[in-house]
This record gives sequence, C-alpha cells and structure tokens, in this order.
Amino acid sequence: MSRILQKTSHWLKKAGRGFTNLYRGPWYKKTVVWIITCVLSVILLLIAVDLNFLYLFGKSPGFKDIEHPVTSEASEIYSADSVLIGRFFSENRTPVEYEDISPIIIQTLIDTEDERFYRHHGIDFQGLFAAIKDIASGRARGASTITQQLAKNLFRVRTQYSTGLLGKIPGVKILVMKAKEWIVAVKLEMIFSKEEILTMYFNTVDFGSNSFGIKTACRTYFNTTPDQLTYEQAATLVGLLKATSSYNPKLNPKNSTKRRNVVLTNLYDHGHLVIHGHKATRAQLDSLMALPMIVNPRKEESSYDGIAPYFRAVLPEYIDMLCEKGAIAGVDEENKPDLYADGLKIYTTLDTRMQKYAEEAAIQQMEVLQQRFKQHWGNTNPWQDERHQEIPNFIEDLAKKTTAYKYLETRFPDQPDSITYYLNLPHKVKVFSYDGLKEEEMSTMDSIRYMVKFLHCGFVAIEPDSRHVKAWVGDIDFGSWKYDKVTAMRQPGSTFKLFVYAEAMNQGLTPCDTRIDEWQQYPDTVDGKPTKWTPHNANGTFSGAAMPLKSAFAQSINSVAVKLGYELGIHNVAQTAHAMGIESPLHETPSLSLGSSDVNLLELVNGYCTVIDDGKMNPP
Repeated sequence: MSRILQKTSHWLKKAGRGFTNLYRGPWYKKTVVWIITCVLSVILLLIAVDLNFLYLFGKSPGFKDIEHPVTSEASEIYSADSVLIGRFFSENRTPVEYEDISPIIIQTLIDTEDERFYRHHGIDFQGLFAAIKDIASGRARGASTITQQLAKNLFRVRTQYSTGLLGKIPGVKILVMKAKEWIVAVKLEMIFSKEEILTMYFNTVDFGSNSFGIKTACRTYFNTTPDQLTYEQAATLVGLLKATSSYNPKLNPKNSTKRRNVVLTNLYDHGHLVIHGHKATRAQLDSLMALPMIVNPRKEESSYDGIAPYFRAVLPEYIDMLCEKGAIAGVDEENKPDLYADGLKIYTTLDTRMQKYAEEAAIQQMEVLQQRFKQHWGNTNPWQDERHQEIPNFIEDLAKKTTAYKYLETRFPDQPDSITYYLNLPHKVKVFSYDGLKEEEMSTMDSIRYMVKFLHCGFVAIEPDSRHVKAWVGDIDFGSWKYDKVTAMRQPGSTFKLFVYAEAMNQGLTPCDTRIDEWQQYPDTVDGKPTKWTPHNANGTFSGAAMPLKSAFAQSINSVAVKLGYELGIHNVAQTAHAMGIESPLHETPSLSLGSSDVNLLELVNGYCTVIDDGKMNPP
C-alpha cells in the first residue's frame, strides 16, 4: 500500500512539473498556452453546466425540450357565422409563419439586434469581445444574439431552471445563467434553421402592452398584420424591444419616436433601407424620421374584449363540464386543455348578428324602464321593505363587500372612523350611464348609492330544435356589472305557470276545461310551522267566474294557476318542470305555481323550447 502511495505521489509531482513547464518559455508560447487553457476551461465549464455536474449548476433544458418548446398561446373563440369574437389568454399571443412576416421587420431586427446573425452558430464571439472591450472602456452594452434572446424567451433559464448550489454564490449565478443561455442557443442552432429561429423569436418576444408575438403587437399598436408593416412601424416595434415601457409608443411616444429614428438610421447605414426598389437617400430617411408617431388608439387588449362578454365568460365552465363528461373526443378530466395557453380554436353556436340585435334591444328597453323607475321613485331611496320603510344600513352592508372597504379594513384595523372617513371622501370615479361612461366626483358610498339604483336584465335566445344558444346578454354593461343575470338565480314569477298547465295537459285536462277564479286559502308551512296562504290576482280582485284554462293561462290568473297546481299535485308540477329542462331544486309549496322557487333564465328559456320542440328536452 505504501509503495502505491509513493508511486502516485511521484507521478503527481512529475505531472505538476510538466504542467508548470507549459507556462515557461517565450511570451508567444505562454500566450498560446493561456488561450488554449481558457478555451478548454470554458468548454469544460459548459459541459459541466449542461450535465449539471455534481448538482452544482441546476437542471438545463435538454434536446427534447428544445425540439418541442412549450409556449403559451391564446385560444380563439369563433361564432357560428365565422366571426372571431374573443380570446382566452394568459399571454396574448397568436403565432404566425415565416412567410407571414414582412422582410422589412426581419432585416430591421437583424441590423439592430444581431448584424452577424447569419454568420454565427448561436454565440457571436466577435460581438462578445467587442462588448468586453466597450465595458473595459466604460461603455457597457449587450452582446446577446437573437438566438440567445430566443433561449431566454422560450426557456426562462434565469427563472424557470435552477442555478444549483453554485447559483447561491453572489456573482457566480449570472455566470451559470449566461452559460445556460449559450448552451441552449447552440442547441437551437443545431436543431432549427435560421428562418425557424427568427419565426420562433417573433412569435415569443414580449412587445409590451400585454402583446406577445409579432401578430398581436401589430394589431395592438398599428391595427395591421405582420406582412403589411412599413419601415417606421417595424422600427418602432424593434426599437421598443430594448425597453418595452420606456420606448412604448402608447405610453412614451416621444421616447419611442427617438428610438425609432435611431433604428431607422441604423437600417440606412447598413444599406437596407429600400424605397421603390432603390436604396433610400438621406432625404428619404429624413422624411421617414419626420413622420409623427401614429398608433392604434384602442386600449390594451384583455380576455374580456370582443362581442358577447357574458357568453364568453361562461365558456370555460361549460368546456370543463364537457371534459368531465368525456363529450370531447380524446379529452377527459385527466388531460383537459388549458384554455389560456394551448391555442385552441373554440367554435360556438352564437350568431353575432342576433347578438348585436339582442344587445341593442336590451339597452333600448332597459333605458326606457330606467326612466320610469326614476320617475316613480324620484329622490326617494328604493331600498325599502314590504312596509315601505327604508332598510337600515343597506348601503353600509353593501360597502363592506367591496374591495375598497377590505383594503381600508386592512390599512386601519379597529379604526372604523378612519374607514368611514375614506369611504365618504370624494374622488374622481367613472360610472355607467346610458350615454356612456361618465367621470364624476363622488365618494365610494355615493357611487354605491348611484349604481344600486340601476335596473338589470338578462336575455338569452335559444334555437328550439337544435338548442343552440344564439344570443346571450348577461346585463346592460359588462364593465360595470360582471354578475351574469342569465345564470343568476331569480324567482321566475308567472313565467313558471307554463309548467303547471303542461302538467294539466299530461293529466288529461284540455284548454276548454274550467276552473273558478275565486279567493281560496291553502295549507303551507313557514319556518316549519303550519300556516295558511292565500294567492292574489294582479288586479287585486276575483271575478268568481268559471274560466277556461286557455283563458286563465292567457290572462295569467294567479288564483286559477294555484288552484290547478294544488289539484294536480305540487310534486307532479315540479317533476314536469324538471323533465322540461328546469335543473334547479324546486320548493314544493302551493306558491310554486306562481314561480316562488329560484331558477335561472337559461333553464327557463330551455323549458319553453321543450314545448316548441314537440316535448323533447335537450340541454342548451
């Protein structure tokens, strides 16, 4: 054993002397050796990082991950008449092909971000050495290639993948992350062509204003498409990549214009500014630089933009239900798609023409009813009980449900006076009106008093034979009230009488059979105690006449409907309602005939469709 240790020690000393001798001799020899040593060290470091040697560097994306990158893509929603009505997205991105991207913006990007793009293989060593030289002289600049930027966009090597144990050492983490960017960039160049890399870059890069990818950016800023971009538009988009807030044409038009002109000048200097088939002159460049910054005035796009927002808001829940039932081929609860990232194409039954008419009709009718409501109540508060007494603390209780109250409660714990003070402090607020949003100076409490005085509605149109929902209006304004009145639970009132008369037909009665319109009491229970209940007609009187069921139904006579329901059996009426499409639980009391149990508008309209569809019930 001692002989083995002696031999090993002797070999190490000999090797050490040989290694030391490499760095002796003329300066040029030492320079070459040092360069080779540095190159080998970098290569060994990159191999160690990629393999996560001894778990020191954290996991890196492999060839399989790089070959099949996962990017978040917006799902598109289409109507039955083939109109794009909205999107679901966490990152607002719609990919395009290379052929759909204007050569103008491709060349603008290369000249601005990576002029040797077609000559390197992921890492631009010439640019890297130039950047090191500039840093040494106090002029810091970046040296990342387009491929390296794509690596950051696709795999988030600075956040998504860990930097291992060495990443916890200050200063070392950035080296590990940069090494990973280099490795991924080289792998990207090995797998994809330059055109594919450019396409992926344009489809993944963040252009600010919630615009991911070139197609969304073109629509957001200029309301155009990637193949129709002009030089000044391309320069604006490429220019804002340096800082998506500072050079955003909507947020900072002056900075954006200056940056655009820098990009245009750079394009001109490279000889790639071509107008009418010829290289642009200095005068033509000056003309382009003098153009004002013109952007699309539309606000930042959100998932709620587009037609029929209430309809689109219920789609995720509906699609989840279909997945649970296995109603979509190849999809179940285990592998259901992500509506906000998987780039789905969702085709719906909605008809945009009918939807437009429905929204217009709802606004038109509700504005008339709102005027009548205001004339009736005047300056009197409408939140009153059955004795016409104002309900105490009604507004205060509503205020406690607002985010403003919860914020103040956190800010001022056990200080109700402070909360009350700020809730009653006037400030500028935008509120709904039938003439459009208006800005008013009012407190949070005043805004609640203002908003609760509005009447609300729901509107849904269903095609009876197919049960396709063709129009859906959840309220008068989605921006002000997101609570959907189509799916809200409400007492249906006299519209429920359809199910009473349907059960009468089931039990053999005919439209010519008669019942007396008269005062009558019915046994009922309140809080578990037996009592008597008496229905009243809308006009407050009873004719005492024997009325044909057809006439009683047509005139919506309450006394006859309740009498008939009690005679047929309230349980039977409820069963018929369920069989015709009512899914909500029904309280089987005599008042059920007058619609005392809550249902929603969607199932109520579907119940009426069952009558028109020859008694066949299908879900909407």
